[in-house]
Amino acid sequence: MLRWAVAACFVAFGAHAEAQTPLVAPPTEIHDWQAALPRLTPEAYFTNLEDGARIETPFRATFGLSGGWGLAPISKPITGKSGHHHLLVNRDLPLNFKEALPFTDQYIHFGKGQMETVLTLEPGDYTLRLLLADDKHLPHFVYSKPLKITVTGKRSGVDPKSLVKSGIAILSPADGAVVTPPFRMQFHASGLSVAHLSQKAAESGHFRLTLTPKGRGEPAVMDFVNGQTEVWLAPPAGSYGVRLDLLDNLNPGKTLAESARLSMVVE
Repeated sequence: MLRWAVAACFVAFGAHAEAQTPLVAPPTEIHDWQAALPRLTPEAYFTNLEDGARIETPFRATFGLSGGWGLAPISKPITGKSGHHHLLVNRDLPLNFKEALPFTDQYIHFGKGQMETVLTLEPGDYTLRLLLADDKHLPHFVYSKPLKITVTGKRSGVDPKSLVKSGIAILSPADGAVVTPPFRMQFHASGLSVAHLSQKAAESGHFRLTLTPKGRGEPAVMDFVNGQTEVWLAPPAGSYGVRLDLLDNLNPGKTLAESARLSMVVE
């Protein structure tokens, strides 16, 4: 049997959500500074792993989601471009996308809207793949390319839970970057769950991005109420301050986490 484990706080095993009338996701409000999404196939992807990676475990693996899709916990079903991540270990994509994904050590479910997990794989070669699915664990056609990785060893004395520090971050662009529109801005939540605002799920939040032009104009505020974890932007040329917040979905006005303040220059 495959020897596999993840930090317990990140795995959403258990029964399926009770039968409920699905919520309807509201239309996404588009700010003038948002760019049209690239005409690419939406995908789930790893933000800190590449094909051929050689790692030691425990290792914190982080997930992204493109194409305007958003994260949605299974607790309250919702329509639209929504789902939750699944990590497939040494498994191909299912042959039948009309069958629910099983709960095994090779199909790891993240039904709370998590964006990461801690790998504790034994040394050896593995194939990893992400697959998005709905509240009934029925797969969407949103998935990652398979990544072949090698675990070269295990770090003794490292508690997997110590790798998880609650907070949020802007993964790209980097602080001080000079960018040319349109460009992608990627968000990440660690130790926190991301969900649609309309789900009103306890202990979950949604991202809000604020771009402040330096020395001119008013800040641009963008709320990603449908669980999105990235955005494409095309603001006017100039220098900007950037802040990311995770807003509490159950308690309006409460901020669960703030990112470090960044700066960037748009050419």
